[in-house]
Amino acid sequence: MAILNFKGKTFVQNHHLAVKYYELVPKKDKSLTDKISLNDNLIIHGDNLKALKALLPTYAGKVKCIYIDPPYNTGNERWVYNDNVNSPMMQEWLGKVVDREDMTRHDKWLCLMMPRLKLLRELLREDGVIFVSIDDNEVHHLRMLMDEVFGEDKFYAMLTWINRTKPTNMGEARFNIQQNTESILVYGRMSMTEYPRFNLFKTEEKIYSSKDKDGHYRTEEIVQRRNIGTLRRDTMLYPLLDITPKKGYRWQLSLKKYEELMSKKRLLLIKGRPFQKIYDFEEERFAYDPFWSHLEEVGTAEDGKQELNDIFGIGHEFETVKPLDLIKRIIFHSTSSNQDDIILDSFAGSGTTAHAVLDLNKEDGGNRKFILVECEDYADKITAERVRRVIKGVKTAKDEKLKNGLGGTFSFFELGDPIEMESILEGKKLPSYIDLARYVFYTATGEEFDPKKVNEKRNFIGGSKEYEVYLFYKPDIEYLKSTALTLDAAKSLGEYKGKKRLVFAPSKYLDTEYLLEYRIDYCQLPFEIYKLKG
Repeated sequence: MAILNFKGKTFVQNHHLAVKYYELVPKKDKSLTDKISLNDNLIIHGDNLKALKALLPTYAGKVKCIYIDPPYNTGNERWVYNDNVNSPMMQEWLGKVVDREDMTRHDKWLCLMMPRLKLLRELLREDGVIFVSIDDNEVHHLRMLMDEVFGEDKFYAMLTWINRTKPTNMGEARFNIQQNTESILVYGRMSMTEYPRFNLFKTEEKIYSSKDKDGHYRTEEIVQRRNIGTLRRDTMLYPLLDITPKKGYRWQLSLKKYEELMSKKRLLLIKGRPFQKIYDFEEERFAYDPFWSHLEEVGTAEDGKQELNDIFGIGHEFETVKPLDLIKRIIFHSTSSNQDDIILDSFAGSGTTAHAVLDLNKEDGGNRKFILVECEDYADKITAERVRRVIKGVKTAKDEKLKNGLGGTFSFFELGDPIEMESILEGKKLPSYIDLARYVFYTATGEEFDPKKVNEKRNFIGGSKEYEVYLFYKPDIEYLKSTALTLDAAKSLGEYKGKKRLVFAPSKYLDTEYLLEYRIDYCQLPFEIYKLKG
């Protein structure tokens, strides 16, 4: 495998491991639910690297589909590198706008993406899939970076999306080759040969209710497709049963096939539209429509902006917006309606991904769940507000589903303080019992933390495959100074049930003989956090 080298790589390769765990602070006034929960649909406001790390204790290995739309690094986006990596060179980059004049903009972009992709990979299920939108500025770098993070054999496809149909006639662009497509890279945790398969659209059942001298048949309309760009087929602009394709469109039927059907009298008009006869003795057709790599009929960026206009009116700050149908197509193909699949978008923007999840659930009765992360100040007034409106209904909308509301809930969180283990005994910014329990349990076991299993009176915070985990802690400096694992505390853990007891406490007054007798592995707060996962 070719190795991608870039300035700063040595400092960010393992930076995701050094990122602290942060508290997720619930915001009742910004949520749309009766009970705020980390198991609800989520919208998180804060730096997405820190937010992804904060999600690990609850969602590691749980996410079925990830879609992200990171900065394309065009030189015009004015994004800023803000990862506080411990290196003098990296410190010089902090807070500076990355523009076209920046000779290190590609290096900075790769330094931005690498730790985020590594955390996203940890969040993916074994059968999970990640989709990343990108354009020609960084697609070559991104492909190599994802090969490195996920593995070359985990590459599934590079989808092509037609993002606009109108030419650009501004400035120098009108004299150059104009690009009207973007790429979507698709990778997974499994190799493509192991991956079960993508969910596909089931075609209409074959019903041969009509009959003529040749036998039973059904009819299928001959549709028109856009005749632009790489799809242009001027040989398909012929009159079909005296009907000419509308401007900018062509028939999907080749002239050769048309002539063959005409000779067999297989064409007919129904209400002024052309149809072909398909007989029950014909060769078996596909039972499913495949996941096309060329996404041409899922809307454009112009459509996405109009959809946002329909919700907010003209005047929002988004010039380019992914269309709803594009994200719905991605989610449909990679999730199941009868499972509680989780969809994550850590560059949430205007909230299209949440809208798509709710819309798709409304269509097929699914129970998919979304997690959005947005770092910008508009996380509440645009990202979350869009979700509020589509849940409740937009009375001026033309679409009936949107007008009536899609239903659903979400919990809004903001990043709080880091959980600084070194400051616990000093009494600085002490985390709550649940927050520290979540951190300790995940870092000790690598398994999902379930707050419902916590029994604070017994100091019990959950069980893993190997351990029962206990935490002696209160966010109180006097408690921390006076509490230790004693013989009485060891006896209070109860009867041994076949699993070792992993006990976190500020100190201990037991020797090794008693620890062995009570099957206890002791970890001192705050300095010893066992990382037992591979």
